[in-house]
Amino acid sequence: MLTLANMLQLYAEHNHLLKFEGTMETIIPKVYFHRASKSSPRQPLIYNSGIIVVGQGHKIIHFPDHQIKYGAGDYLVLGVPVPLECEAFSDNHLPVMGIAIDIDPVLLHKLVNLMSQHKKFSAPQVGGQFSGVHSAKLDTAMEQVIHRLLRVLNNPIEAEIFGEDIVKELVYRVLCGPQGHTLTGLAMHDGHYARIARTLSTIHSDYAMQLSVEGLAEDVNMSVSSFHRAFKQVTFESPLQYLKKIRLAKAKELMTASGNKANEAALKVGYTSPSQFSREFKRHFNKTPSEVLYQSH
Repeated sequence: MLTLANMLQLYAEHNHLLKFEGTMETIIPKVYFHRASKSSPRQPLIYNSGIIVVGQGHKIIHFPDHQIKYGAGDYLVLGVPVPLECEAFSDNHLPVMGIAIDIDPVLLHKLVNLMSQHKKFSAPQVGGQFSGVHSAKLDTAMEQVIHRLLRVLNNPIEAEIFGEDIVKELVYRVLCGPQGHTLTGLAMHDGHYARIARTLSTIHSDYAMQLSVEGLAEDVNMSVSSFHRAFKQVTFESPLQYLKKIRLAKAKELMTASGNKANEAALKVGYTSPSQFSREFKRHFNKTPSEVLYQSH
């Protein structure tokens, strides 16, 4: 049986991606292929919610008080989008490769409801303790699903016929696994985890607006103190720190991808003071806005 690294290499060869750098969506919607030819230093990134499977190389995610290392044969489950500092390592001079799958909330709720009816797992308690990022080892069943997914990605007809069903099985296998609770909590509408997930959706759509902790807490019917505590537990950040990192990431994207000047990007993401934006940008990315602009051209 081919390894996941072999399967990813075959996918890259079949789709003329042997020199590709970065992340791109495959022919199956919400399934992404990632490739990096060399290691990358520790840097701030926004990890979207979903499942990340590593086939080659390894990465380290840095938190204030701990680290998560995951590599070939591991998968990462992210229940919510989280700003993280990550570094990637190419093992034996081979490219870092993997796939990522965004999780459809409708599919997730359907699976959780069905599994609850069949008593496949115990539903988490309301207000239960969750955090938004976990890693685990692929078991045999999950590895087989990933293999089927990579095989059909090389066949457009099979991808269209079987793709959604394979993704559905993959989400089911994750729910059955040791980190399934990371996703199960999202389906529990009244739990703190699900409420924070709704708050994050608001932040990601309205980051340019003048958001307050009090207003965000009120939107999900939580006291400010409970909201602040639950938010930090799920995202590892305070609400205001999270908002700031999202704004800075969006501003960098506007400058590098859309060619916006620093002041324009700052205004578009909600900053009213260009000097404050420049200070916080430099502190976060260890580069000034002008340096980032120069390197993107």
